[in-house]
Amino acid sequence: MFGKSVRLERIMDRNTGNCVIVPMDHGISIGPVPGLIDMKKTVDDVANGGATAVLMHKGLIRYSHRSSGNDIGLIMHLSASTDIGVSSNSKVLVTSVEEAIKSGADAVSVHLNVGAETEGEMLSDIGRVSKECAEWGMPFLVMAYARGPKIQNSYDPQAVAHAARVATELGADIVKCSYTGDIDSFRDVVKGALAPVVIAGGPKMKSDSDILHMVYDSIQAGGHGVSIGRNVFQHNNIEKMTRAISDIVLEGYTVEESMKKNLS
Repeated sequence: MFGKSVRLERIMDRNTGNCVIVPMDHGISIGPVPGLIDMKKTVDDVANGGATAVLMHKGLIRYSHRSSGNDIGLIMHLSASTDIGVSSNSKVLVTSVEEAIKSGADAVSVHLNVGAETEGEMLSDIGRVSKECAEWGMPFLVMAYARGPKIQNSYDPQAVAHAARVATELGADIVKCSYTGDIDSFRDVVKGALAPVVIAGGPKMKSDSDILHMVYDSIQAGGHGVSIGRNVFQHNNIEKMTRAISDIVLEGYTVEESMKKNLS
């Protein structure tokens, strides 16, 4: 497990144990959206803004090597589906831990939709990837959501807590899940997950203040950071937005302090 410890330090802040991850795996799901065209610039911007890691599919790595900027960790995403497919909730493995190592990744991630019609296949895949990660000393992030025919509200605290716990039970070193909307309910999610929890950003939000308050509240509830994509890479100033989030997650700023410094 020592290899995992070494690599985790490449994607998490050593002083706080927190992380600011910017996922860029959206191209397979929804296509070439704004913010994910000039990949080198986007990666440079989030690196300069203080993000600890970026997350992407294997084919993007060659187009995303930074031309300048600070060092940043690399998480390779192993599973995929498209929104125009017949079942977008059914994620399948499209690469392996071994290929991630060959690509220079510091960690890998897999998406799990608890409650989906193909939940069984995804659980099996995660179990297999978890075993490979243990063998190779590779950190494992699981994106765990409650999505499927029986799920009426994917942000329901009990459903979010269940999905997060499934990820930990199958060996996740970091769990990514939805924010439940308030500190008290999310604190229960964090306690039940056991493994470090980071929040997803969800759909593009209406204001910077909304995003930063969600980030701040998740940290107050015991979360260990964020994995926010569209609300970062589609911002009109990617670097400043990343810095605003990083100051809260890694430096202990309040929302007001961060906005005044970065976004005023």
